[in-house]
Amino acid sequence: MTGIAVAAADYARDHARLHALREDVFVREQRVPPELERDALDPSSHHVLALAPDGRVLGTARLTPERRIGRMAVLASARGRGIGRALLDALVEEARRRGWPEVSLHAQCHALPFYARAGFVPFGPGFEEAGIGHRQMRCRLDGPTPFADADGAAALLLALAASARRELGIYSRRLDPGLLDRTDVIDALRRFAIRSGERRVRLLLQDAATPQRDDAPLLALAQRLPSVFAFRQVQDPVDAGYPSAHAFNDTGGMCFRPLGDRFGGEGGLRVPVQARRLQREFGRAWERSRPCIEYRALT
Repeated sequence: MTGIAVAAADYARDHARLHALREDVFVREQRVPPELERDALDPSSHHVLALAPDGRVLGTARLTPERRIGRMAVLASARGRGIGRALLDALVEEARRRGWPEVSLHAQCHALPFYARAGFVPFGPGFEEAGIGHRQMRCRLDGPTPFADADGAAALLLALAASARRELGIYSRRLDPGLLDRTDVIDALRRFAIRSGERRVRLLLQDAATPQRDDAPLLALAQRLPSVFAFRQVQDPVDAGYPSAHAFNDTGGMCFRPLGDRFGGEGGLRVPVQARRLQREFGRAWERSRPCIEYRALT
C-alpha cells in the first residue's frame, strides 16, 4: 500500500473514473453483463477510491443506503498489495461513523476467506448473481456477529488467526471434526504459526484420545511446529462438564459456541469484554489441566 491513498469519492465528479474501473474488472474481466454494472443505488451510495501517487484509480467500492458493501473492484495489476482490504476497512469505518449496527455484502465464493479475515460471517444459502456464485455475509458493528453453521464458525476462526498478534486459545471437546479439520482453518492456523516473532496456540481438550486415534490433521501441523502448539486435557469435573466451545485471540476477538457439539454461536474481532472473559475462563481451566504427554511423539 506504499504511496496508495484511499479516499471518499464525489459520485457527481468521479463517476466516470470509478465506472471505468468497474467496467474493466466486472465487464471485461469477469464477463458481467454491462447493464448490471450500474444501478439506481450508485448516486445515493458512499463510494471510495484507491488512488496511485499519480492519481490513477486502482480500486473502488461502495456502501449503499441499504447498509450493504458492494462493487469491490481492484485492477488485476494492482492486486496483492492490500488495496481491497483498505477499501473494505474504509467502508466499515464509514458505517461505524454513521452508527449502523451491521453491514452486509454479497461475496463471490472465491473471496469468502478475504471477507472472513475482516470479520464477516457467511449466512444463508449460496446463490448466483450475474452468473457468479455468491454467499451473503454480515458483520455486526455493535457486538458479536451470530452464525449458524460450520462455515460461519470457520470464518470467525480465520478472522481470529489473521488478526492475532501472538496468541490464540481454543477450547474444544475433541478438536471439532467438521471445523478444526477443515483445510481453510488449518491453513489459517499455519499462517499464524509461521509468522515472524513469538507465537503461541494453546488448545484445551475434553477428550485427547479421540483426535489421536483419528489422526486429526491439526496434530500433524503441530508436529511440524512444536514450539508454537501446546495441548492440554481438562481434569476437573467442572471443566469436563463444560458444555460450550470457544476461541479467542489477544486483540479482542472471540468465537463462542454455546453447545460444543454444534456449530452455531457468535463472535467478532472487536468484542474485547467478551474476549477477556473467555480468556480468563480458559486460563483458569488451563492451569487445572494436564499436558497431553501422549502427543509428545507428535508434537
